[in-house]
Amino acid sequence: MFSLRHAGFAAVLALSLAACGKSDAPKPQAAAAPQKPAAAPAESGDSVARLAAAANIDGDRIKNADASPGDWLAHGRTYGEQRYSPLSDINRDTVKNLGVAWEFRTNTIRGLESTPIVSDGIMFVTGSWSKVWALDAKTGRQLWFYDPNVPGQWGRYACCDVVNRGVAVWKGAVYVGTLDGRLVKLDARTGRPIWDISTIDRERPYTITGAPRIVKGLVLIGNGGGEYGTRGYLTAYDADTGRQVWRFFVVPGDPKQPPEDKAMAIAMKTWSTGGTNHKWWEQGGGGNVWDSMAYDPDLDLLYIGTGNGSSWNRNLRSPGGGDNLFLSSIVALKPETGEMVWYYQTTPGDDWDYTATQHIILADLKIDGVLRHVLLQAPKNGFFYVIDRETGQLISAKPYTTITWAKGVDMKTGKPIENPGVRYAAKPSIQIPGPIGAHNWQPMAFNPQTGLVYIPVIDGNFIYAQHPHLDYKPGAWNVSDFAQLGEMIQAGIAKGQIPPPAKGYIRAWDPVAQKMVWQVEMAGGWNSGMLTTAGGLVFGGGSDGIFAAYDAKDGNKLWSIDLKTGMSAPAITYTVDGEQYIAIAAAFGGSGGLGATSDPNTALKKYGNNEGRIFAFKIGGTKTVQAMPSEAPAMSSPPPNEKVDPKLAQKGLVIFHQNCAVCHGVLLMSSGEVPDLRASSPEVWGQYDAIVLGGALSDAGMASFKDILTADDVKAIRAYTLQQAQALYASQHPAGGTTHAP
Repeated sequence: MFSLRHAGFAAVLALSLAACGKSDAPKPQAAAAPQKPAAAPAESGDSVARLAAAANIDGDRIKNADASPGDWLAHGRTYGEQRYSPLSDINRDTVKNLGVAWEFRTNTIRGLESTPIVSDGIMFVTGSWSKVWALDAKTGRQLWFYDPNVPGQWGRYACCDVVNRGVAVWKGAVYVGTLDGRLVKLDARTGRPIWDISTIDRERPYTITGAPRIVKGLVLIGNGGGEYGTRGYLTAYDADTGRQVWRFFVVPGDPKQPPEDKAMAIAMKTWSTGGTNHKWWEQGGGGNVWDSMAYDPDLDLLYIGTGNGSSWNRNLRSPGGGDNLFLSSIVALKPETGEMVWYYQTTPGDDWDYTATQHIILADLKIDGVLRHVLLQAPKNGFFYVIDRETGQLISAKPYTTITWAKGVDMKTGKPIENPGVRYAAKPSIQIPGPIGAHNWQPMAFNPQTGLVYIPVIDGNFIYAQHPHLDYKPGAWNVSDFAQLGEMIQAGIAKGQIPPPAKGYIRAWDPVAQKMVWQVEMAGGWNSGMLTTAGGLVFGGGSDGIFAAYDAKDGNKLWSIDLKTGMSAPAITYTVDGEQYIAIAAAFGGSGGLGATSDPNTALKKYGNNEGRIFAFKIGGTKTVQAMPSEAPAMSSPPPNEKVDPKLAQKGLVIFHQNCAVCHGVLLMSSGEVPDLRASSPEVWGQYDAIVLGGALSDAGMASFKDILTADDVKAIRAYTLQQAQALYASQHPAGGTTHAP
């Protein structure tokens, strides 16, 4: 018997499989030869001059960011990524008067995760499908817009929604990574492309959702795709020409070939085929650098976080065991050459998607009476790490939340002390945290005044299971066995064991004492990143649409507003004409947004709308926000009145959960961000083959699966979906439900 103790149901959808049928999907284009669509030009010569001045950012300006505290020049404001602002006009006393200064509609309805860059009163911000806007930061007026026209079919490879986390701005240009693996340099004055290059092997299912960073004139960009079969790497490109300068691979390639560098020679010794045909280099290996980076100009070291294995299950990718370097690791590199200086692996031999791609912060802390230059990270695995950023020496590691997979970290070896039974080859294993992590991509923040780190924490579990026929399937999800997961949850619900949604917290953590100082419980498990300021405040938003300011010392809520749109992006702050603003992108999404199937508290569930909006706030602004009209379709017509074969439907349950559930919801319970298949129109019920195999809706983001599904598979999926649709309709219309509802 199994028990879903808490938070499991939201966590089971830790990742998103596809961009499923949303109206903001881009037009298709040939992936191998990206086009360069025209962008809307700036409206006047004055705007062009302002945009040119705003984009005059270089390394010296970022290193000396405190000299222009009214700007937000880099992803974490500074190279150290603390997400702390010295602005203080909005403070404990004045924040009660905060209100909306302006809002800007992105006309997208998928997740927004962008950190805007603001310089000299101009905001550069991204949206879903890698779209980019330049806005007047005082009024929200659009100055230009750029759409990279990512093919809708490519959304299938976006494990965690078709999101984008922002741009980098450097010497008159704006740089964006696109979902289909391109790096584009835009003229900051007009938004028109200067160059557009592919950073990936286009035969592999790579994606880019992270924001580029620029160090010493080099544009640094990683990628995602570990769930589908890719080899992770970070690449540096010349910011002027787009020429590739270096590439650091995270995991080794074919052992029959010489390793690319000393790091890969070290890593090769920690991987094994175990005498089987399971070859990690054919599967990809994983380790994708899909988000976090930080840079120390004094040490001249670049720090990156690396991702999970491809496949998730070590028995499939490296059946002889091994630590599998450099998966789930923090790696220090020389920024000019990509040479590895040191590494620390947070989860050796990762089996659980416990990535170390989570936010990295650089800080100087007095520990045992000595000032230490440290690196701070709270990765998915639930331990908070304090590491000497010059040497890589582990200083301390303690759980910042509930964990069941390990009982601590051995300070001699630096390795976690695993509990028995956590590797799930023999039988399914329920673990805390799950693959969504105790902390996901949402940035934490460090306030040097309080000495505290503010972490958006997730309390959730997951059922890990090994498929009985362990094999790698190109182009499909190669993770734990989602089919068993669906069957087990279905059995649990039948017995009245209805799993509650995940829980979320803002947790203030003392990194020196390694203990929690205060916490605030949020309405749901998937919430925004953090901002902290010299005004003594911490800003955070929730899946329920509430954006709030808290006292940085004790967590007391000082101000809040209902934006009626869920948030996962972090807020920033800036000034225009001497007036301080707070800004945040709002639209529910990402892995947790797609997985919030059982959480009734989300703004998406309450208001039925997820249209993206950028909000800016100032003292004296508007106190209320209007809800957008609902876009959620009602189940207005009954599903086909067909008799469903229960055995075929059971087969469909297995196939659905192996291939579709991470987007459309475990047991078909969609979060609302993507369509609820049970409420399909009569036209959809009659076109399953055309949609699932033929790609009839690929332009809208619902990709073809003809490479991994057969016509019989689709027939089974349709039977399962129809069975559940009939049951849902009958429950909603007890007097006139379908005659064959189970």
